[in-house]
Amino acid sequence: MAASTTEALFAIGAGPQVVGRSRYCDYPPEALSLPSIGGYVDPSLEAILGLRPDLVVGARGPIGPGLVRTLEQRGIATWFPDTETLAAIEEMIAGLGRRTGHEREAVALLATMRERRAAIEAALADVPRPRALLLFEKKPISAAGPGSFPDEMLRVAGGRNVLVGGARYATLSLEKLIALDPDVILDSEMGAAPRPFDSTWSAVRAVREGRVLRVADESVLRPGPRVFDGVATLARAMHPGVKLP
Repeated sequence: MAASTTEALFAIGAGPQVVGRSRYCDYPPEALSLPSIGGYVDPSLEAILGLRPDLVVGARGPIGPGLVRTLEQRGIATWFPDTETLAAIEEMIAGLGRRTGHEREAVALLATMRERRAAIEAALADVPRPRALLLFEKKPISAAGPGSFPDEMLRVAGGRNVLVGGARYATLSLEKLIALDPDVILDSEMGAAPRPFDSTWSAVRAVREGRVLRVADESVLRPGPRVFDGVATLARAMHPGVKLP
């Protein structure tokens, strides 16, 4: 019921066991052939029950406790782990391995992910770290705050988050953003036609001076097995002269 857990199931070799997905689960391509049970916040109980799953998994947050209780009363196990840190993402992958009979594959995947992280960190060990804003949406202005997995990704990628207090997923006024004065803005807004920066953004120094970096890569926003692809995307944007794995 979450794109991240669907990716993780396929990455550890449990893809053939997956019987359904949310409408947002679009990777790997094989997942698209599975029937959809709706979205994160509007799943269809009837569709879920019709697939007769033994286990329903997803990300913590969007799903309500009422649906969990209903599923468990019907003998369907559920697991909606926290994925708001890189360590929690690792535990999600390990937990899926234990629950699906693919523990060995999960361990191997985690070893590969840790090697990738170590290689990225080594490549960036001596780079200057710009003060960065990781932007999700322009209207309202929404960005990665402290304690979120994108905040941790930003730090591993060789940046410093200008947001050091407040919510994990912050909504800002333009005045607040001007006061924060980031060195760079990493624009990760998704969609076929992301909104352009309108004239009001010219008051933001990074926009005015051409230091907006487009990072239109879903792995930047997805707490799953491709998380270090996302880290590398952020790092290449901020440090184009560094050779990254």
